[in-house]
Amino acid sequence: MQRWASQLRKGLVEFCVMGAVGDGEAYGYQIVQRLAAAQELAVGGSTVYPILARMAKDKLVSVRTADSPSGPPRRYYRLTPDGHARLNEMGAYWARICGAIDKLVKGDGHGQPEF
Repeated sequence: MQRWASQLRKGLVEFCVMGAVGDGEAYGYQIVQRLAAAQELAVGGSTVYPILARMAKDKLVSVRTADSPSGPPRRYYRLTPDGHARLNEMGAYWARICGAIDKLVKGDGHGQPEF
């Protein structure tokens, strides 16, 4: 992967992790799998788990531990009301950023070239 693409992804990981738990509770490996389902967003557990720990510290996610059908207990993550508010805020900002980038890259009708 080119360096610029890697840097762009790094900046989006927290937003994507929040989106992966935005619809309901999930355990860490499920979140990694949800991100991997969109190949361009695939990241490993070594990236996701520290983000989840920070989000828990910031009270953006709640965490509960439950027995696993196989293996060690699982930690389940769910967005808190503050987490949902942050996800909505990030989504609105993302929409504005996408619009601004589209205007810049595609041209805005004011003599801007299209690439």
